Amino acid sequence: MTDIDSLRKVLELECQKGYTDKAVIGGLDKYLHKQAEQIRQSVHNPQLLKSFDELNLANSNYGSYGMDERKRWITNVFGWLDRLERGKEDILTSPLPSEERKDTGVVAMAEPRMKRTESLDSSITVIRGIAPGVAGKFDRLNVRAVRDLLYFFPRRYVDYSRMKPVSGLIEGEEQTIIGKIWEARVAALGMRRGTEAIIGDETGNIRAVWFNQPYLARSFRTNDRIVISGTVGLFKGQKVFESPEWELLKDEELIHTGRLVPVYPLTQGLYPRQVRKWTKEAVDGYTWQLDDFLPSEIKARCQLLDLPTAIAQIHYPDDQTMAERAKGRLSFDELFLLQLGVLAKKRDWQEGQPGNAFHIDQEVISKFLHCLPFTLTQAQERVLQEILTDLKQAKAMSRLLQGEVGSGKTVIATLALLIAAANGYQGALMAPTEVLAEQHYTNICSYLSRVSTQEPSLRLRSGQGSEPGEGIIRRYTAEHPSHGGSVSRPLTIALLIGSLRSNEKERLHHEIGEGKVDIIVGTHALIQKGVEFNKLGLAVIDEQHRFGVLQRSALRQKGFNPHILVMTATPIPRTMALTLYGDLDLSVIDELPPGRQVVKTTCLEPKDREKAYTFLYRQVRNGRQAFIICPLVEESEILEAKAATTEYERLSREVFTDLKLGLLHGQMPGSEKEDVMRHFRAGELDILVSTSVVEVGIDVPRASVMMVEGAERFGLSQLHQFRGRVGRDKEQGYCLLISEKLSPEARERLRLMEKVHDGFALAEKDLEMRGPGEFFGTQQSGLPDLKLAKLSDLRSLELVRREAITLFQSDPNLKKAEHQPLRQQLSRVWAGGAEWS
Repeated sequence: MTDIDSLRKVLELECQKGYTDKAVIGGLDKYLHKQAEQIRQSVHNPQLLKSFDELNLANSNYGSYGMDERKRWITNVFGWLDRLERGKEDILTSPLPSEERKDTGVVAMAEPRMKRTESLDSSITVIRGIAPGVAGKFDRLNVRAVRDLLYFFPRRYVDYSRMKPVSGLIEGEEQTIIGKIWEARVAALGMRRGTEAIIGDETGNIRAVWFNQPYLARSFRTNDRIVISGTVGLFKGQKVFESPEWELLKDEELIHTGRLVPVYPLTQGLYPRQVRKWTKEAVDGYTWQLDDFLPSEIKARCQLLDLPTAIAQIHYPDDQTMAERAKGRLSFDELFLLQLGVLAKKRDWQEGQPGNAFHIDQEVISKFLHCLPFTLTQAQERVLQEILTDLKQAKAMSRLLQGEVGSGKTVIATLALLIAAANGYQGALMAPTEVLAEQHYTNICSYLSRVSTQEPSLRLRSGQGSEPGEGIIRRYTAEHPSHGGSVSRPLTIALLIGSLRSNEKERLHHEIGEGKVDIIVGTHALIQKGVEFNKLGLAVIDEQHRFGVLQRSALRQKGFNPHILVMTATPIPRTMALTLYGDLDLSVIDELPPGRQVVKTTCLEPKDREKAYTFLYRQVRNGRQAFIICPLVEESEILEAKAATTEYERLSREVFTDLKLGLLHGQMPGSEKEDVMRHFRAGELDILVSTSVVEVGIDVPRASVMMVEGAERFGLSQLHQFRGRVGRDKEQGYCLLISEKLSPEARERLRLMEKVHDGFALAEKDLEMRGPGEFFGTQQSGLPDLKLAKLSDLRSLELVRREAITLFQSDPNLKKAEHQPLRQQLSRVWAGGAEWS
């Protein structure tokens, strides 16, 4: 083992031991004072020798440093070791005559630049070259202030760090050379003018051309030193660089060549070289102002870089290792701030003001359950007890209820609403669409009709007939002739949706405000200004991912700190749920009712499409209904809608000529979508041709076939949601997955759909195989953006959550002096978050 290998091993051991200066007997300083000279003698490159001397290992004072200083010092030594190991010694010396080495200007580490004193919140126009017009282009990328530019991270890097002499260049690889310009001129390249240059070093010459850029010839003077980075091609048997990145060598750090070069997201009017130049100026001039808000003990435990180092290294990393370490620190920050924010919301909601403790009347519960045509599953029983335990507390419940399609979430929600009503409080259930709201209203009324007697409808829904039970307000009396009653008093339930007539809405608003309605089922109409509850005690929100945090808060604010229960049929892996919904306790109904048949799933190739149509047609002729989902077009919902319309017309005209087809896509007005779903649910349509907007949670009992075109474009979780739309009653359901182009990975994913029917298992697999994909991300309003963190990295999620909970328990309001920078950062990223301001 060489002295350098030994040094790396010792430093790695020191990191593992938590920077306690116990890696070697006698301490690190004693070891380094002995080894420094031997290490120095093994380094021959002047540039690396200079930076080694600057580390001053022979006179190190590690034992006297604090934790942050020790980490920073070891990071610097590791950086030097990494540069040494990556062969920069040879890279910098072999192509160049020895007397010229000192003039190359290839600097491995950024030297300190002039500190800029303008605030990080200053407009980016303080940076040289960013005029107001350019700032307008950056604005489209949400970059407005200097701080935004520092947090404008590269999408990826191009590795131009592999330097070669000209004679060693290999065709087809990305490489870098350092040489002299022997000649540069404007040349005819194809039909247009460009720049041609001959560049050489002591091993040979190579031609470089830049198409459509004749102006570059003016920048290249004979005998100038230049760095060229790009892919080497062949033209007429000779090696050539075509439109490579270039940089004239000066006494400054390389930006565009000879290193890992950042690639940024761009918009029209912004160009890569410009953006790199401006981000470099921001990094050099402003990172010193960044206040490292992470407590030092967390950085030490998790071995994280300091914030200024991480920001500098994410933009212009020394090497791939530093790029990964920078990404690790900044990803940690994003998840940590997200987690602290949701923990604070939970604290504020539960402890900011007292909740309403409900008395749990076991007689109401047992009589209700006794009247159901089924018994609860063990999972339903467990979840019901978790919810009842919350409702008894004097702090408001905040609970997320997850359960497969058809697992029986609505019956649990109905019981919770009955408990609220029995305690003299109002209960509200909010669904994302009118069709879903109507479905919940019908289902809850169906349950209530089993345990009580329904009075004649008080008011009819506009456009509906006068049949009993069609009203938007229904009242149930306490007595039922057959079983002696199981609701403690008369109960009134109402449906409040946007399509009601104005006079109907006004009447409902009045009745709700007067406390004459016990249970209100509705859509976003429930959180509009005109709705004032008399005594809201429980709010149930269905399909949580359709509602932003702010909308959830709006419903909560309708009552005096009511209990909140949110429900979703979308499988969310537990760790992800705890991260995104850390303000909610988690309950899972993880079993389906007995007798529910598994939907038979088959993967088909395009040549099997006619067989699929024949099967679908037979099902419809047997009294069933079917869905046909059109391929996902990620680039454009408009293109997706056009494709669905074309497919609907083709199927109507050529395939299912004697059947009734309906069309559903995201570009249709909301009222039109609602009408189509009502007609389909009522059995007036045989087949629904739809894009991926087909409603989650819609119950169409007669639907037995789900046919998905372009199945490889969807995630497993989304395919599982589609599959859950069919086979809702005792009849067998079928899911036909037709794929166009199948890679081996896509084939493996779709085969899982045939074998695995557990939505949570599929969600975990989807994360593992595809990354977060269309999982929720933080697209909900009210949550900070995640630029680098991956929700698929479950290990990181667990680490961050553990650290956040530990900190939150020790200083929940972040009042300690050392936590003030963190408090300020939370206020910044949780825009409008009153809990930190």
